[in-house]
Amino acid sequence: MPAPDTTPPPVVDKTEEAPSIPASRTESERLRAVVARRRTKRRRFWLFLGVALVLLIGGFFLWRYFSSYESTDDAQVDVHLYPVSARISGYVIAVHVGDNQYVQKGTVLVEIDPRDYQVAVDKARADLASAEATARSLNINVPITSVTTLSTLSYSGSDVENATAGLAAAEKQLAAAQDQVHEAEANDVKAQDDVKRYKQLVDKQDVSAQTYDYAVAAAKSSTAAVAAAEANEAAAGQAVQQATSRVAQAEANLRAAQTRPQQIETTRARALSAIADVEQKRAALAQAELNLGYTKIIAPVSGEVTKTVVVGLNVQPGQQMLTVVPLQDVWITANFKETQMKYMRPGQPVEISVDLNGRTYQGHVDSIAGATGPEFSVLPPENATGNYVKIVQRIPVKVVLNPGENRDLQLRPGMSVEAKVYLR
Repeated sequence: MPAPDTTPPPVVDKTEEAPSIPASRTESERLRAVVARRRTKRRRFWLFLGVALVLLIGGFFLWRYFSSYESTDDAQVDVHLYPVSARISGYVIAVHVGDNQYVQKGTVLVEIDPRDYQVAVDKARADLASAEATARSLNINVPITSVTTLSTLSYSGSDVENATAGLAAAEKQLAAAQDQVHEAEANDVKAQDDVKRYKQLVDKQDVSAQTYDYAVAAAKSSTAAVAAAEANEAAAGQAVQQATSRVAQAEANLRAAQTRPQQIETTRARALSAIADVEQKRAALAQAELNLGYTKIIAPVSGEVTKTVVVGLNVQPGQQMLTVVPLQDVWITANFKETQMKYMRPGQPVEISVDLNGRTYQGHVDSIAGATGPEFSVLPPENATGNYVKIVQRIPVKVVLNPGENRDLQLRPGMSVEAKVYLR
């Protein structure tokens, strides 16, 4: 026999059940109604709990999502513009591109009349040939001058020695001639004395007349000998003078020969100067050839061309004629508030939304500027005032597109875009 049910009957709120349960219902129906209401309440509780959990989890994931990126609509497409200017002056004879035409790097864009510069090249080439010929001739003279100088110096030294030896010999001959003059004079004095003595003896007839005649002849002979000796002395004196002159001439030649090394240095210096002149003329030729090459203006990079030059224009050095826009090298400059920069780092992925075609481009943060945008302006703000109001500044962030994103080159510099940087 089953155990009796000792569960106390549920307490029924009369004020709550009175309007919904008529008095004619049985006790079992009332119990079922109470159980049903409890189940309904329990379902509502779990439903509310589930909804709350869903909202909590959804809010958490929404918070995670919205805090996982920073976005800004203060962003635009940027690129380095390449101005193309003339490097020489001249008359434009041809323009090979039109407005907004895409050109490849190295394409000839504009031609300047090259005839004046071709003439300059021809003249520079002729000047170089003349300078090279002069340098070759001077370089040949250097060894010839060196050999000639050595030979002349050696010959001049020998000539001085020979002249000195000749002078010494002439002086010895002069001394011998002087001795002969003295000897002849002494003999003449003796002969004259003999004539006087024999004259007295002849008068006394102590000696014969023949002896006296011999004495007179001897005196005449000694007088002639004195004259001859004096002539020899004079000739020897002249020989000494000539030898002295030869010595002086030889010494002068030697001194002149001794200056030849300086002459060699002078010749070598002229040769070096000629070589330097060759280098100068070669540089002038290279400059002339460069100027001739500058008559053709080529595209520095691939991109679209914006031109301001026409045929017939006379251009000057530095005058801008075209601008090349390299559309394949564009990037995005996104200006984020400083409050958005806390977790932003280079390398983070970026989505770029473009209004032009409705596309979303993929890229990544390349770098963050070193200062806020106003700092790069011509007149940066000065906040050192008494009525300063703090304003949240914006910092430029460079975003580079991933390879192949701008394959169709639809992005144009200056376009406004929206950038969304995913921080995690």
